[in-house]
Amino acid sequence: MKHSKKLLAVCSAVFLTMPAMAQKSATESIDEYREMLADGNPADLFEMKGEELWKKPRGPKNASLEQCDLGKGPGVFKGAFVELPRYFSDTDKVQDLESRLLTCMETLQGIDAAETAKTPFGKGEMANVTALATWISAESQGMVFNLSQEHPKEKAFYEVGKRLFFQRGGPHDFACSSCHGEEGKRIRLQDLPILSTNPGDGVGFAAWPAYRVSNGQMWGMQQRLNDCYRQQRFPYPGFASDATVALASYLGVNAKGAKSTAPMIKR
Repeated sequence: MKHSKKLLAVCSAVFLTMPAMAQKSATESIDEYREMLADGNPADLFEMKGEELWKKPRGPKNASLEQCDLGKGPGVFKGAFVELPRYFSDTDKVQDLESRLLTCMETLQGIDAAETAKTPFGKGEMANVTALATWISAESQGMVFNLSQEHPKEKAFYEVGKRLFFQRGGPHDFACSSCHGEEGKRIRLQDLPILSTNPGDGVGFAAWPAYRVSNGQMWGMQQRLNDCYRQQRFPYPGFASDATVALASYLGVNAKGAKSTAPMIKR
C-alpha cells in the first residue's frame, strides 16, 4: 500500500508536467521542421513563375510588367517590398504590393483589376498576383522595413489600421489583438507574435508571402489577413480593400527596422 501511494504520487507529478514538456518539444519540433524545409522551400517555384510573369508580354495590350512602378521608379523592384504599403500619386491611394500589382496589370497589360480581385485565391490571375508578389518579396529578402509616414494618407491608413487591429466584434468578440496582442499566447502549439510592436512584427508581417505546408499553398499578405478575418468569424474583406491595406500599413510601420524574411515557409 505504501509503495502504491508513492507510485501514484510519482505518476501524478509526471502527468502534471507533461503539458509543458509537450508544448516545448512541439515548438522545438516545428522550428526544426522549418529548418529542414528551408533549403527546399517550395516558394522557390513561385518565385520562378513570378519572375517569368514580370517579363512576359501578356493581356489585351500584350505587354510585360517591366515598367511597373512599385514606388521606386518604373521597373525597379529591388527594395520596393520593404517600403510597401505606400502612397502612389497616380492612383491617389495607399497601396500594398498586391493592390499595386493589380494597378500595373490593368494599366500596362489591360488585365481587368476588378475582375482579378473577385477571382478566388489560387485561381487564374489571382494565382499570378501571388506568384509576382512572391518573387518581388524575395528580391528584398534581408532588407530592412522602412515604410513612409510622410503623406497624410499614409498617416491616416496607419491610424485606421491600428483601430482595426484592436476593434472587437463578431460572434466571439474577437480582434486581431486577441491573438497577437499579448505575450505567451499560442495556437495549435505555435507561439503567436505580438504584431503591435517590434521585433514581434518582424516575425509576422516580415514573413509573408509564405508557403503553407499544411495545405500546399502559397499565401500573400492579403490572403493571410483574409483568413484571420475568417477565424474571427468576420465577413471576408474585399481583396486589396482599404481595410486590408490599412492593416498592412499598421503592421508594416510597426516592423520598421526588421529584416524581411519573405517568402517564408509556414505550418
